[in-house]
Amino acid sequence: MNSNVETTSIRTSGQPKAKSMSKGKSKLISVLPPLAAFIIFVGGWELLVRLLQIPHYLLPTPTAIVTAAVENAANLTTAVSVTILEAVIGFTLSVIGGVAAAILMASSKWVEKSLYPYAVILQTIPVVAIAPIIVIWFGSGMNSIVIITFLIGFFPMLSNTLIGLNATDKDMLNLMKLYKASKMKVMWRVRVPYALPYITAGLKISCTLAVIGAIVGEYIAGIGGGSGGIGYAITVSAARMETAYLFACGIAASLLGIVFFLLINMFSKWVLGSWHESELNNKD
Repeated sequence: MNSNVETTSIRTSGQPKAKSMSKGKSKLISVLPPLAAFIIFVGGWELLVRLLQIPHYLLPTPTAIVTAAVENAANLTTAVSVTILEAVIGFTLSVIGGVAAAILMASSKWVEKSLYPYAVILQTIPVVAIAPIIVIWFGSGMNSIVIITFLIGFFPMLSNTLIGLNATDKDMLNLMKLYKASKMKVMWRVRVPYALPYITAGLKISCTLAVIGAIVGEYIAGIGGGSGGIGYAITVSAARMETAYLFACGIAASLLGIVFFLLINMFSKWVLGSWHESELNNKD
């Protein structure tokens, strides 16, 4: 009898280890294909440029790009830090403004019908067209860049949040009416929690647009010297035909957008991971 108990306990204790090992193998298998594709792509790029003897100012090799990034590490680090600051401020303002405007519009159909068309019009106007006006009003530098970043990231937050607030379950709303709950309680206790998946979807879109907005703003309203961001660094390197450093700046901008997205994705899992199907299914 005791031997049976011991064998069953050994089996049950071994099951978590087996599951963890299988998960580790599955993760390794999922990482290998993109890693192999990356190695093949970079190796083929390096080999092709060297065999065809393509001039470095037209297409630099990956090793030349890495060398340029290392040689200009101080300038690149400063540029990335400036762009991060601009993107974070603009993104934060777009989140606050977009969610607040969506709650205001969802509170009244008349307000939504009156203001939402103007939000759509604002989104359809190219930022490049209104950027010079922003520079005239607020001057070149941080203020104008943050405003441009805000304008680019504002509409995705407004649109996604408004869709989520308007998609609240009708039975829940009727139940709250039955209990004679105020509009404020219905908004904060039912509609906003129900809209959280839509809000996190808007965050994932807006966070990457914030990086793009900051770089576009630096093209138009950026200042040089030690206060220049990635957009300014790209402009200078393009003017000097420093193609390797130009590629390094572009890759840095791409990595910055990826980091922003991963952070928001972690936040989404933290907010929705315990109850929403979109994140519960990813855990399996």
